[in-house]
Amino acid sequence: MSLIYALFTGFVTDVIFGDPAWLFHPVVLFGKMTTAMEHTLRRIFPKTPKGESAAGTVTSVIIAGSTFLVSYLMLYFLKRLNLIAGFILEAIWCYQCLAVKDMLKESHNVYKNLITEDIEKQRRAVGRIVGRDTKYLNREGIITACIESVAESLNDGVIAPVFFMIIGGAPLGLTYKAINTMDSMVGYKNERYFYFGKIPAHLDDIANYIPARISALLIVVSAWICREKWKEAFWIWRRDGRRHASPNSGQTEAAMAGALDIRLGGPASYFGEIYEKPYIGDRIKQADEGDILRANKLFFASSVLGVIIAMAARFAVILIIASM
Repeated sequence: MSLIYALFTGFVTDVIFGDPAWLFHPVVLFGKMTTAMEHTLRRIFPKTPKGESAAGTVTSVIIAGSTFLVSYLMLYFLKRLNLIAGFILEAIWCYQCLAVKDMLKESHNVYKNLITEDIEKQRRAVGRIVGRDTKYLNREGIITACIESVAESLNDGVIAPVFFMIIGGAPLGLTYKAINTMDSMVGYKNERYFYFGKIPAHLDDIANYIPARISALLIVVSAWICREKWKEAFWIWRRDGRRHASPNSGQTEAAMAGALDIRLGGPASYFGEIYEKPYIGDRIKQADEGDILRANKLFFASSVLGVIIAMAARFAVILIIASM
């Protein structure tokens, strides 16, 4: 039961406070570990496709394995010393695995800047939450890029961490964040990371496979609750969910596009190179700034619904085990 309370406490804390800049975040540590491992192993392993792939594999195993082992042992021994202290630590880690308020805050900042006529401010605002180049984005491109990020963050920042935390507690949730951080740093198909980042990217794909589909379904249900186009969300999700280079990102993007009657995806620039990404959804209407607010509403509703279902599922398992 303590895990249910810890998850609830962490979720509420994140919704209220977000991630203040002064508070150390585990993702920062995962990023530094990834950079250090890359620099070290690139010097050790041969500069060949097999050598770089091996270096990426070792990086994945060490970072993911050490994250789970260290956090599990810390929590285990602290709970044996003091249950309250152990609960507080797990609640803090659950809180740091989530990213609800920050996503809503940053996407709303894009919305506020879209009301102005300063295109450069709009591009800088959306650049804080997307990985693509924003230099040449027009108004509609800024809006759709923001909504895509909101849709993807539902999985990466909420549902996937909750999925793993409800199974293996905060240590497994932190392990997911470590895997996701590695992918965001080295999971690119460019010259530098094509081989080194292959295993981290595959590991992230595997970790997100089930949560991404749960996230898409939650958007459909939330669209019904919020009186958006839930039938269209379901239809576009089933039709376009696989129209993405990633086996997972397209799931939530497709459901969101259907719910809002807009088209997402399409060609995008990364590191100065254009990638011909397929379009997702039908352009029933041109995306406008109000669609960001609608996407945020679906994001928050799906987050709350996902946490409630996860806690209920965990409680049901406890009751089943207790009755055996």
